[in-house]
Amino acid sequence: MTLRRFLTLGLLVVLLGAAGTAVWRSAGPRPESAHSIAEQLLCPTCQGESVAQSQSPMAAAMRDTIDQQLAAGRTPEQVRRFFVDRYGPDVLAEPSYRGLGLLLWLLPGLTVALVAGLALRRRRRKPDGPSPAEAPAEAPPARRRPSRAWDAVAVAVIALVAAVAVASPHRASDTRPAPTADRNTSLQSLAQSLEDQGRYAEAAEVYRDVVTQRPDDRTRLKLAFALLRAERATEAAITAEQVLHDSPTSTDALLILGLAQRASGSPAATATLRRFLKAAPADPAAAEVRRLLAAP
Repeated sequence: MTLRRFLTLGLLVVLLGAAGTAVWRSAGPRPESAHSIAEQLLCPTCQGESVAQSQSPMAAAMRDTIDQQLAAGRTPEQVRRFFVDRYGPDVLAEPSYRGLGLLLWLLPGLTVALVAGLALRRRRRKPDGPSPAEAPAEAPPARRRPSRAWDAVAVAVIALVAAVAVASPHRASDTRPAPTADRNTSLQSLAQSLEDQGRYAEAAEVYRDVVTQRPDDRTRLKLAFALLRAERATEAAITAEQVLHDSPTSTDALLILGLAQRASGSPAATATLRRFLKAAPADPAAAEVRRLLAAP
C-alpha cells in the first residue's frame, strides 16, 4: 500500500469515526432534565450559544421558564414546542430530519456505503491469471496505473463533511435569526413577563435587545420605565431624553425623565415634572405628580 493511499484511507477512517461519534452522541438517550432541555435550545440573542451555556438575561429568563413549565407538569416535548412556537424551529440546537439537517444523520451511512461499494467494485475488477511466480520470465510485469478511486472517495466524503459544517446549527458563526417582527414580538412578551415577576433589570436588558434591532420610541419608553423600576435612574433618564429628542411632545417621556431625575437627585426634576403637568394636566399620573411636587 502506497503512502498516499494509506493517508487517504486514514482520512476516511477519521472522518467516518468523527461523524459516527457525533451522530451517536446526539441521537443517544439523555435525561430529560431542565438542564438537558436548555442544552437543546439556542439563545435567540446570542451567536450559537445554547440556553444552558449563555449568561445573557434572555437565556436566564428562558431557563426560568423551563423550570416553571416542568414544575407545572408539562412534558419536555411540550416545553420545546413552547419555545418553537415563539421563536421558530431555529431555536432548536439539534439538526432536523429534513433538508440539509438530514445530511448530518445520513453521513456515516453514506460514507460506509461509498467505501463498501468501491471495495466491491475493485474486487470484481481484479483480473484472473497466473501468479507472478508462474508468469513468463521474459514478460515484463505490467505497470498498473494508479487508481484514482480512493481520491474520489476522499473528495466526496470531504464534500459531505463540508456541507454538514456549513449547514450545522451548532456553528458559532451561525446566526439564522427568526423573522425580525416575530422575534421582536416574542422578546417583548418575554420582557413583559419578566416585569410581571418584578425582574425589572432583566426585563430592561431584553427591551435593550429589541431597541438595538428596531429602535422605536415605544420600546425605548418601555426600556426607560424598566430601568427606572430597576433603580437605574441615570440610564432611565438618558433613554427618556433620547425619546424626547425624536418626539419633543411625548408626555410619557417627560414623565419618566422627571421621575428619573428626581430619583437621581437632579435639580432639573421639578422643571421637567412641571412641563409634564402643563402638557398633560388630565393624565392619570398627574395627581401623583402634583403630590410629589407639593411634598416638602
